[in-house]
Amino acid sequence: MREKGATKTVMRLAAHAALCAVAMLPLSGCRMFDAPLRRGGLWVNPDSPAARQVRERQDEGKNRDAALIRQIAQQPVAEWLGPAPPRERVRFITESAARTGSTPVLVAYHIPYRDCGRYSAGGARSAHAYRRWIEQITLGIGDRKAIVVLEPDAVAQLVDGCVPARQRTARLAMLRDAVAMFAALPHVRVYVDAGNPGWIKNPYRLVRSLREGGIEQADGFALNVSNFQPTRRTKAYGHRLSAALDGTHFVIDTSRNGNGPLRLRGAARHGIRARDSWCNPPGRALGKRPSTSTGDSLVDAYLWIKRPGESDGTCNGGPPAGHWWTEYALGLARNAPRRH
Repeated sequence: MREKGATKTVMRLAAHAALCAVAMLPLSGCRMFDAPLRRGGLWVNPDSPAARQVRERQDEGKNRDAALIRQIAQQPVAEWLGPAPPRERVRFITESAARTGSTPVLVAYHIPYRDCGRYSAGGARSAHAYRRWIEQITLGIGDRKAIVVLEPDAVAQLVDGCVPARQRTARLAMLRDAVAMFAALPHVRVYVDAGNPGWIKNPYRLVRSLREGGIEQADGFALNVSNFQPTRRTKAYGHRLSAALDGTHFVIDTSRNGNGPLRLRGAARHGIRARDSWCNPPGRALGKRPSTSTGDSLVDAYLWIKRPGESDGTCNGGPPAGHWWTEYALGLARNAPRRH
């Protein structure tokens, strides 16, 4: 499997370079392959937590709540993959999407020492276990379409220092290996997570780690995953990072950025510590709906990568990370701009 995948990746990169040379385009400005994001749209899970909540509220006669949650249920939202064996679930998701001609968004989130032991702590036990887990995802996808967002926070945590220095080389090797495995699939676009502008404020600090993590083989990077930074600010940040990466494209998570982040003054008013202001902050809103029509040649898509209505962790009144939280979902929908 390793030799075949590596050979296929090398062939694909060689073909990509040749095509760009013929077109007289810089390598970074030539798309690696044509996995049509726009054709068929993005996949909407008809049995998502939000969809189930809509049905429950309707059965209870709570039609106003159902209408609010429907704002989430009707949108394509990413499917997060964690410690459970992913192959069959990924196959089910990609086959379901293929039947409708749409493309699912998957989030690979299982790197060792995930989230630096915080609210979403966990991850694979070793580099070998992680590689096997990634391999299972690739087998589940097969020759079907998918967008993969690779390891939220993994690169930014290297830069901010919460990952021990002795783990840096191993983590980057795991990311690089994962990128290569996804890049070997014919109809997959893979985006390496690169944090958000409220975290690593100078985007150039990310460049070295992204390069060492295999960004050249990826289709781009992802910004604002599970965060609340405004789209305009995130886009400007992405343009700066893209320029340092030879024009690499990117996607933006707009799932909960309709009101931007909770400001420190607002956090203090709610009795929230500054370091927890990112975790289930009150008063937030749904952001721009998922779309591949961004009006920006570098932004491939606005995506709802974080699942609106799922908790960030046991902070600010929330249940464990990833658990559905009805009241928070209702708040996001209630506060959403009328046109978003």
